[in-house]
Amino acid sequence: MKRYKSAEEFIGDMDQWSEELTRLREVILNTGLKEEIKWGFPCYTWKGKNIVGLGSFKSYFGIWFFHGALLDDKSGKLINAQEGKTHAMRQWRMQDANEIEEKLITLYIEEAIENQKAGRTIKPVRKKKTVSIPEELKNALDKSLALSRAYKALTPFKQREYAEYVGSAKRPATRISRLEKVIPMIQAGKGLNDKYR
Repeated sequence: MKRYKSAEEFIGDMDQWSEELTRLREVILNTGLKEEIKWGFPCYTWKGKNIVGLGSFKSYFGIWFFHGALLDDKSGKLINAQEGKTHAMRQWRMQDANEIEEKLITLYIEEAIENQKAGRTIKPVRKKKTVSIPEELKNALDKSLALSRAYKALTPFKQREYAEYVGSAKRPATRISRLEKVIPMIQAGKGLNDKYR
């Protein structure tokens, strides 16, 4: 996917929707938001905080609100494009220039700005990743109390690194070889990739 350096480049590269995107951009800029490029796409911010983005796809164009779930959405324009994955972001999809309701879009953007000013945001949901300990590592931990204590003293991130490193080997011989390599590191309280951090 191409990463654009300006909104003009992004809009100019669109085979379809370029006129519609130009109109949407004007509506957004009239709200006083600052235009930036983030993740290679036009993003509009207030005091460095993401408010709304501009997007284009094969079957639609539109805007997305970074904290759209906080918006009243009385007109029912917003959708969650990735149900179950996206908690805060909402999209407003359009398929025709006639769907660009400038006054309504402005009201939604102004509400999003006011939410940001008031400090209303949705914190990302952090899923706790469970550590699946491979059999070889589990057996080694069961056999050595010192090794087991050293492993438990590691952060969950480091425990997961070791478990994934040993468990991701396809051949049993490779898993054993990896285990032998990491046992001294575990005992020393080091993470698998500490030397690169």
